[in-house]
Amino acid sequence: MFLSVFDMFKVGIGPSSSHTMGPMVAAARFLDMMRASPFEFSGLKGSLHGSLAFTGVGHATDRATILGLAGFVPDTYDNAKAEAALTEITRTHTVTPEGLPTLQFDPKTDLIFDYDNTLPGHANGMILMATDAQGDVILRQVFYSVGGGFVLTEEELAEGKATNEGAPVPFPFKSAVEMLEMAKSSGKSIAGMKRENEIARGCADSFAKGSARLWEVMNACIERGLTTDGILPGGLKVRRRAKGIYDALMAERGMNLTAPHTINDWMSVYAMAVNEENAAGGQVVTAPTNGAAGVLPAVLRYYLDHVPGASESHIEDFLLTAAAIGGLVKYNASISGAEAGCQAEVGSAAAMAAAGLCAVMGGRPEQVENAAEIALEHHLGMTCDPVAGLVQVPCIERNGLGAIKAVSAASLSLRGDGQHFVPLDSVIETMRQTGHDMHERYKETSLGGLAVNVPNC
Repeated sequence: MFLSVFDMFKVGIGPSSSHTMGPMVAAARFLDMMRASPFEFSGLKGSLHGSLAFTGVGHATDRATILGLAGFVPDTYDNAKAEAALTEITRTHTVTPEGLPTLQFDPKTDLIFDYDNTLPGHANGMILMATDAQGDVILRQVFYSVGGGFVLTEEELAEGKATNEGAPVPFPFKSAVEMLEMAKSSGKSIAGMKRENEIARGCADSFAKGSARLWEVMNACIERGLTTDGILPGGLKVRRRAKGIYDALMAERGMNLTAPHTINDWMSVYAMAVNEENAAGGQVVTAPTNGAAGVLPAVLRYYLDHVPGASESHIEDFLLTAAAIGGLVKYNASISGAEAGCQAEVGSAAAMAAAGLCAVMGGRPEQVENAAEIALEHHLGMTCDPVAGLVQVPCIERNGLGAIKAVSAASLSLRGDGQHFVPLDSVIETMRQTGHDMHERYKETSLGGLAVNVPNC
């Protein structure tokens, strides 16, 4: 089993990796299918199903799909160009993707929110179709956005293609037990094994540059969130709070007036800064999803700015360790809120961040596994119930609390010797089972929980 650091951490746009990035990626894949086809196309149609329909407007799923069909992709997304393209598409009812002719596409009639028909493969399903001059469908593909920006066709999902195929890797662990056994027999850290796996699929130089860029984008997102105020889009009129909290924390520094627990406010404000940027549609890094994108950067920033002896040279080890844990969760359970609730998003993010922090603070592999286990275990059962389908309430604050839990989990594990009662593999399996048993209204449909008990206006 191999999931790259660059699979778990993707540069993209808010507010949702599964509902915004995923549909845009699916649209790009469909355009590639059209380019490879011998048919002559004249138009495009599509439909959104399940969670993509129920919370699609709040997550800008329709907007992302439209832009994807126009040729936009998350990694190079430019908001100014996107806005201009949307205006032109609305005016002309056409899109002109590179390498294809001008195609008829009226978003109001050609992209349908199908609330009645959930596709069988996954809660986040969509169908894209291309038509000929007579309007007949001549190419059709079902896509599933399975969390964290990962997209599979219905055929790929049926074949179980959830991981990257390619050259063998030296440490192909599929469970935490295998990971610890390989670490013991090799004498390597989890980051060391993960690094060798990455290099086996690429090269050391490109990996180092890529991982450096990931932190650069994460940290830039924190900085934007800490310096931007105002009201978030979407209609709930949620006020950005990170800047005000950060300004107050900076003003209190050196005054000897703050309680020790104020350090929790620093962890929270870093996370909230990211998720306010995400809610505004800004550039973020999935970690492992957009809805949980603030937890890991917040913990890494906490380490760099607040832990004595911290070093930027450890950033790569932090990301490698976190990605190893995230890969286990995705492979054996889920990182999708639409599939398993928020335990799969913020819970997974907290486990990844706890593992990364434990590793860079000198934790042995057994302690790293324990840190991830503690963090994930204490998110079990958490529902995904965004008010109005927006990734704002309770998502922004929830990332802050996830960061605090991650740091606490790492600290607890470092106080022990790595021996503990509940294995990480058991917690991951419990999360999978809990997600399976969870009612659909609590899995990113906005049909239950806070989404129906808090006024939307």
